[in-house]
Amino acid sequence: MSLERCQTEWEEIDKEYQQLQETHKVYRQKLDELTSLQAVCSSAISKQRKGLKDLKLSLHKCLPTLDEKESEQIRDIQTQIKEKQNVFFDMEAYLPKKNGLYLNLVLGNVNVTLLSNQAKFAYKDEYEKFKLYMTIILMFGATACLFLLNYRVTDEIFNFLLVWYYCTLTIRESILINNGSRIKGWWVLHHYVSTFLSGVMLTWPEGSMYQMFRSQFLAFSIYQSFLQFLQYYYQSGCLYRLRALGERNQLDLTVEGFQSWMWRGLTFLLPFLFFGHFWQLYNAITLFKLASHEDCKEWQVFMLALTFLVLFLGNFLTTLKVVHQKIQKNKGKLRKAD
Repeated sequence: MSLERCQTEWEEIDKEYQQLQETHKVYRQKLDELTSLQAVCSSAISKQRKGLKDLKLSLHKCLPTLDEKESEQIRDIQTQIKEKQNVFFDMEAYLPKKNGLYLNLVLGNVNVTLLSNQAKFAYKDEYEKFKLYMTIILMFGATACLFLLNYRVTDEIFNFLLVWYYCTLTIRESILINNGSRIKGWWVLHHYVSTFLSGVMLTWPEGSMYQMFRSQFLAFSIYQSFLQFLQYYYQSGCLYRLRALGERNQLDLTVEGFQSWMWRGLTFLLPFLFFGHFWQLYNAITLFKLASHEDCKEWQVFMLALTFLVLFLGNFLTTLKVVHQKIQKNKGKLRKAD
């Protein structure tokens, strides 16, 4: 290569470098503007929230003293206040916010808000794929431990995998909630309970009590993984249709339970869900019996019994509440139609 050609290439690279510096300078300016706008929006939302909260209290106090027409106006304002609060939730999904206690403990004070829809949807899809792949791995793992590998070390690996899986789920769900996902209530809490349960299983030492419960737990794990796979397969299809119709949020997730939006088309899953819930109750009863055994010295037995009971009550009562609400809602629609 001649010196002249090298000189020409260097000049081209230097010219591109100068352009890059200018572009980066503009980028930094825009970034400062963006940060300033974020602060203004966050402050304005906080101010609006406080104003609406005070107004809501004032309206509530005024309501008993008003006539029918004025009461109707008040109810209309209250409806609009509720709609505005939902809009604020959507706005905040694109603004930096302080992490909750759990994310602060795990990640520190790091901003986890994804600013573009593309990034949010990509992270949600990654979460769903992670759940699917891990469900399949756990199902094969539990099957191998039950039928092929009757060793304590393989059981420990399987239980450690469960702990890691549920810990990872709780972190990813917290990030998704920060980014506008509406998953809440028991469907978030039960992953924390499952993490605790898996951790206790991991520390349960080898012994006669462990061997008495081992096969039952592994069989339950196989069924739970099968049920989660079944739910993912049908829920993801249903969510896709509802999003296309504009009836669900783009960041709604599949869950290991039953929610109101599943009523149309997914009620056939209810018998499988209730069977899984009552298997959790059966696990709790079995463990309570083992805990009362004269040879039982491990604290893990009673703790696992309590945890399985909490999981059963949470899952069963939450599912029952959703079913009851939908039945009552459908009855109300029928009465109006008549």
